[in-house]
Amino acid sequence: MNTPVPFPIGTPGQPWGAAEVAQWRAMHPVRRRHAEDVLPRVEALRSRFEVSEYGMLDYAPDRYPLHAVGSRGWDENLPVALVTGGVHGYETSGVHGALQFLERHAPQYAGRINLLVVPCVSPWAYERIQRWNPAAIDPNRSFRKPSPAAESAALMRLVAPLAGRFLLHIDLHETTDSDEGEFRPALAARDGKPFEPGTIPDGFYLVDDSDNPQPAFQRAIINAVEKVTHIAPADPDGTIIGSPVISRGVIEYALRPLGLCAGITGARYTTTTEVYPDSPRASPAQCNDAQVAAVCAALDFALSQPGASARSA
Repeated sequence: MNTPVPFPIGTPGQPWGAAEVAQWRAMHPVRRRHAEDVLPRVEALRSRFEVSEYGMLDYAPDRYPLHAVGSRGWDENLPVALVTGGVHGYETSGVHGALQFLERHAPQYAGRINLLVVPCVSPWAYERIQRWNPAAIDPNRSFRKPSPAAESAALMRLVAPLAGRFLLHIDLHETTDSDEGEFRPALAARDGKPFEPGTIPDGFYLVDDSDNPQPAFQRAIINAVEKVTHIAPADPDGTIIGSPVISRGVIEYALRPLGLCAGITGARYTTTTEVYPDSPRASPAQCNDAQVAAVCAALDFALSQPGASARSA
C-alpha cells in the first residue's frame, strides 16, 4: 500500500491560512498569456459579433479584462444560450473550444437564438494553468451569493438581467491527470483533510443537473461527440469520478447547491462537458473539436424542441 506524499504547503490536518495561500500563489508563475492567446481572437470577432467587457479582475500587479461575445442583431423575442469556458483556467480546450465555436459555427445560429459566449471566465488561472484564483478559491464552487470568487461574481452579474430567458447553458471543462496528481491533493491540504486517491476517466463525459435531469439532451451530445473522441467508460463500480453513471458517459451533480457554473441560469437545458486531454488517443485539436461538437449538438437539440424558438417565460 502506497503512503500518500504530504502536500508541500501547510500542516497536515490544519486548513490553510493567509500565509499558506501566499506560499501556494508564489509557486505558480505565469506560463502563458491571456493577452496573447485569447484577447486577439476575441478582438477579431468584433466585426461579426457584439463584444463587451463585463468586468475587470484586479490582481495586482496584473489586471484582466473579462469579455463576453454576443449575437449581433440581438432579438428580444428569442431565447438565449450561454456558453462558458475557462471557469477552471487550466482546462485549455474549454477556452479554445468556445473561441473555435464562435469563429467557425456560431453564425449558423443567427436569427434562431441569441448567443452569449464567455470564452475565459478565469484568466489569472488560465495564465498559470491552475484551477483556483489567486486566493486559492475554486470559481466552480463559488457561483452563489455572496460569491467568494470575483470571477464567479462577475459572471453572475452579467447573466442576471437575462434571468428567465435562458434556454440552454453549456459549460466547457476538462478532467486531466493533474486533477489527481496536483489539484485534489492541493484541495485536501487547503482544507486540512486527508487526501483520498481517486481515478481519472479515460474519455469524454457530461455532468447533468440532478435537480433538472435532461437525459435525451445529454444523449444527443454524447452521440455527437463520440464521432470526434471516445466516451469515458464507467469504472468497475459503475461510477465516473465517484458518481453513479446515469447513462453512457453521463453523471449528475446538484448544480446550484454545489455552486457550479452550469447552475447559474436556470435554463431548461444545462450540461458540463468534461474532455480528457491527457489520453494518447486525443490531440489538443481533437479536444477543441469535441467541445465544439458538444456546443453544436446542445444547440441543435434545444432548438428542435417544441416552443424553443420563442422567448422563455
